[in-house]
Amino acid sequence: MLSYRHAYHAGNHADVLKHFVLTLCLQHMNLKDKPYTVIDTHAGAGLYALDTHQARQTSEYLDGIGRLWARTDLPIPLKHLMRLLHELNSGGNLRRYPGSPWLAAHLARSNERLRFAELHSTDFAFLRREFKNQVPRVMVEQADGFEMLKAALPPPSKRGLVLIDPSYEIKNDYTKVAHAIKDALQRFATGTYLVWHPLLPLLEAAQLPQKLKKSGATHWLHATLSVRAPSGKERGMHGSGMFVINPPWTLAAELEQTLPFLARVLAQDEQATWAVDSLEQKPG
Repeated sequence: MLSYRHAYHAGNHADVLKHFVLTLCLQHMNLKDKPYTVIDTHAGAGLYALDTHQARQTSEYLDGIGRLWARTDLPIPLKHLMRLLHELNSGGNLRRYPGSPWLAAHLARSNERLRFAELHSTDFAFLRREFKNQVPRVMVEQADGFEMLKAALPPPSKRGLVLIDPSYEIKNDYTKVAHAIKDALQRFATGTYLVWHPLLPLLEAAQLPQKLKKSGATHWLHATLSVRAPSGKERGMHGSGMFVINPPWTLAAELEQTLPFLARVLAQDEQATWAVDSLEQKPG
């Protein structure tokens, strides 16, 4: 949806979960010498100032990354992400929050290729400016992310990580995500796919994880973090989930170690919960 601007929501509890999982997956990708490609289908602006009108209008980051900023009791898996944020915000004050493109560019090795798509003209301009000095390592496109993904798979590197996180403000996005994953697995079955999705009292939102489980993937992990009880309102996001296809073998344990902490620290009422579900089908 071209009216959606992530600047209003940067650093909220959903970003914390999404970027935590992304960080863990990219760290694992770096363990092998073979090169890989990172594809972000809905990249946003790349980097967000938390003192802008948009950020202060909602102040969602205060109940997200703001609650983690000064803590000294972080679980070990969460420390790398928080270290990157502190490096970005030198001086000790939380002023800027990175989007997934910024994190990917700083976590991926210098020889990896990154491909980002953003359709909104304003956010695309910010994104292009952020990475103008990193061509040809980084390719930034003003494009529909779902269409870009079709053209990008399989990547020349034969290894790859794909992040899909549309706004879902248009209900058709749920169907597009399910179709995109099914098509992507046919083109590039060994890729690691990260799908972010909101937890909403909405039929399409509830059905998406089930559709992803039936997409043809033989190895997946589904993590959810809910910070409060459902409101009953269609737009009342009470949490979010990350569905990871072909996840790192270490991911489940890292999430199980960290999600209880996040549920406690980011809780907005007494009904904050977390869950990790997974499936791995053995060959034959």
